[in-house]
Amino acid sequence: MADLRTVLADYPHTTPLKDGDVVSPSVRLDFHPVEPVHKAFAPMVRDEAYDLSELAVVTALQAIAYGRPVVLLPVVVASRFQRGCLIAHASRPVAPDELAGRRVGVRAYTQTTGMWVRAHLAEDFGLAPRDVHWITRDGAHVREYQDPDHVEHGIGDAALVDLLREGRIDATVLGNDLPEGDEFVPVVPDAVARDTEWWQRNGFLPVNHMVVAGKSVAGRDPGAVREAYDLLRRADATVTRPAGTPSPTLFGFDRLRRPLEIIIAACLEQGLLPRELDVDEVFAPAREVLGRAAD
Repeated sequence: MADLRTVLADYPHTTPLKDGDVVSPSVRLDFHPVEPVHKAFAPMVRDEAYDLSELAVVTALQAIAYGRPVVLLPVVVASRFQRGCLIAHASRPVAPDELAGRRVGVRAYTQTTGMWVRAHLAEDFGLAPRDVHWITRDGAHVREYQDPDHVEHGIGDAALVDLLREGRIDATVLGNDLPEGDEFVPVVPDAVARDTEWWQRNGFLPVNHMVVAGKSVAGRDPGAVREAYDLLRRADATVTRPAGTPSPTLFGFDRLRRPLEIIIAACLEQGLLPRELDVDEVFAPAREVLGRAAD
């Protein structure tokens, strides 16, 4: 039996894998606990620290563009609406059309949630990425990438919500750490309606995290990677979701073509990629491993 060093966050669709309810006779997923899961991203793309790992889609595309040893599988494990992730302090609210020239915090310029927020600001309000002064704590997971000159580092370990409370930034992008309560307010007041319309028009939720295999294991044991892909699909199939609601997961080369085209275009517009990527190029290594089973 092949053991695959694996990092996946806790979701309804990964729980069956972690609990042993969905298993394989030929592959065992050896789960490594990493919290928050984004702490696994840099070791994965820099050192191939795992055989199978969840990975932010922007990081995955940067890794491919810079020739890092990862194989992007046609698996989305995390998606969400994004406009509500941009918040201001309730005592100093700011409207989207007031953001030009303002200081907006984000954990990293390459953070996928930040990419989506910037894409929505451009789409909805004509606000270009360079119109805003982005304040960041972390650099890119892919070491070769350098942030554009309208991105500022140097806030150290300061929490973005604290910077917002102190008035040192005007707004901030937060993801899973989005605070509750009435201390903070959304910058986009009709975020839910805009997000819902976007989903209905495009047919998918904005993608956050996909899954990659290490190049080494894909070359050494492609059968194990194929079996891991099947495990992910089988585990997802155990989850019942209400009809007519958006799914946070997505599988298959064909279903992911348009989402990736949209993401690649946004990344190019925001200076997140050193060159244009084609979806066929992005998925070529995975197609060699998975064949038509993932169409």
